[in-house]
Amino acid sequence: MGKITEIRDPIHGFITLNEWERDIVNHPVFQRLRRIRQLGFTDMVYPAAMHNRFEHSLGVMQVATRMFDHIHERRGNFLKAELDFKEDELGRDRVLVRMSSLLHDLGHAPFSHAAEGLMDKDSSTEKPFKHEHYSAVIVCMLMQDVIENHPFNQKYDIKAKDISDFLNGEASLGRSLLWRSLVSGQLDADRADYLLRDSHHIGVAYGSYDLHRLIATLTVAIDPETSSAVLAVEEGGEHAAEALIIARYMMFTQVYFQRTRRAYDQHSVEAIKHLLYDHQKQSNLANKNAFPPPTCKVHVDDYLKWDDWRVFGLINEGKAGDHGSILMERKHHRAVFETPEIPSAADQELAQEIQEALGDDVGFVDCASNSWYKFDSADVPLLLRPGERDEKLTALSTCSSVVNGLKAVERTRIYVPLDKKEKARDTVANTRYEKEKSL
Repeated sequence: MGKITEIRDPIHGFITLNEWERDIVNHPVFQRLRRIRQLGFTDMVYPAAMHNRFEHSLGVMQVATRMFDHIHERRGNFLKAELDFKEDELGRDRVLVRMSSLLHDLGHAPFSHAAEGLMDKDSSTEKPFKHEHYSAVIVCMLMQDVIENHPFNQKYDIKAKDISDFLNGEASLGRSLLWRSLVSGQLDADRADYLLRDSHHIGVAYGSYDLHRLIATLTVAIDPETSSAVLAVEEGGEHAAEALIIARYMMFTQVYFQRTRRAYDQHSVEAIKHLLYDHQKQSNLANKNAFPPPTCKVHVDDYLKWDDWRVFGLINEGKAGDHGSILMERKHHRAVFETPEIPSAADQELAQEIQEALGDDVGFVDCASNSWYKFDSADVPLLLRPGERDEKLTALSTCSSVVNGLKAVERTRIYVPLDKKEKARDTVANTRYEKEKSL
């Protein structure tokens, strides 16, 4: 693959790129990821959280490749005998996995997930677009030449649509769709990288787990219920999988849903919404408060002009409205009430009563179930007796009290503007007192 470029990474050591991958990385669309922060305004709470989607994308490619190579080495005979893979197909799939994992985040909006709620609805499904939809469209519309016409592609004949279909999970990929779980699944390279990367830059240990052991126990197996191949963990690797699940839980409760950084998420969304309307009020877009939908090249080109640098500049110029001023002055709304992580019916009832008592003083209500990152206790396939004639696929929860014990977080918080904080706290205290007196 010609000259190899080595990039030093704080999480994975050296990440290598061949000339084809380097040309893709040098494409302006990919370079935009340098201007998209991984965690939005999280630096307002954790000052070192300044990392971006560019380095994360390189890390996901590195991890996905390690996962693929391990499975190919350990389960090569299974892949060929049970799933009918050919060796040349596996070589092509390795390239497809690297390309897809490298490009999976192209479609992120400014400040990453925070602004994802400003994406328009898909008229065909009536569901909002997600950054994955933008990524898939961007690959086909803007990166076709560097993917399809590169000299190194003559051996593989990978089309931009192959990568787009991979990102969208299209059945047209056939057997190759198995590898999508390496980029989007319960044990995927995406979360494997961001947990370690986010905790490193933030300066916490919550996201730590044993990546090496996890990769060493990854495998593929046949799901007896669907007769399809799935990514799984071998018996003996269940504790590595548990560690990753706990890391996700801790990062969610301590970082991603941390009360102050969630306030900045809300303010940044409102500031961007103001900027979008101001920019698009004379356009033909039906929803002028949302990003242009990924339905044509004009819209995609306009969408890609939005990045953190542009938003920061407009905020600095005073063009982002009241919420832009709040961001500049760091006078974010304050949380005056929150339920437990797993609230009871009484907790939820109290939250509703407090919200009604506060009335117009409420700035916004934030629910864990509506946040851009959610923690649920999703299960992981576990392969018992791997390699034996009687190997069996089961769920990790069947033998893990850790997985069984984790419940989805449903915490609710109520925020008010800074100048109404003291008044609101009195209202909350009075409402609590009245509630307790009535019991």
